[in-house]
Amino acid sequence: MKGVANIKRKYDFLFTGVGGQGTILASDIVSEVGMRCGYDVKKSEVHGMSQRGGAVESHVRWGEKVYSPLIEEGEADFLLAFEMLEAARWTQFVSAGTVALVNRHRILPPTVYLGQAKYPEEKEIEDILTGAGSKVVWIEGTARAVELGNPALAGVVLLGTLSKYFDEPLDVWENSLMNLVPEKFRDLNIKAFHAGREFQG
Repeated sequence: MKGVANIKRKYDFLFTGVGGQGTILASDIVSEVGMRCGYDVKKSEVHGMSQRGGAVESHVRWGEKVYSPLIEEGEADFLLAFEMLEAARWTQFVSAGTVALVNRHRILPPTVYLGQAKYPEEKEIEDILTGAGSKVVWIEGTARAVELGNPALAGVVLLGTLSKYFDEPLDVWENSLMNLVPEKFRDLNIKAFHAGREFQG
């Protein structure tokens, strides 16, 4: 894929996760990257019961002119799933050409704890996504973030991997990240971002 610096088209990003994982921050950073690259950017988010560990989703769209903040079904270019089951819940938005960056991390919903449901195996989740035509890239986002000292950095790790699909200057991503996190956490977030760039996808 050519980078956004070289081609003017639309890019649709769908972020999914559970409250507290940094889903909204990650979508804010991607929004700022798009604006710094000269795109019209629209963003929409649904927090749900995010403070209680509920599902969170955010749509980010880049384009020469974007009229709606919501991605149409089957039109996501990138699905960034911060939790494995959340990746499988949004397959209506992926299709051939979608890249699904999935954090290899489970957060068990109450129904699983109560024995009312079974958490799907990794292979099942991958089959659901590839069955819809998307390419799946598994990322040890939470594990790497824990190594760095803060599991909430998993989303920034995923952003590091996402950035590899674009070839505009790396400092566009770094400056957007540093602009949106408190100064005392900037160095740690930059480390998490570069950790994500080390993953092969």
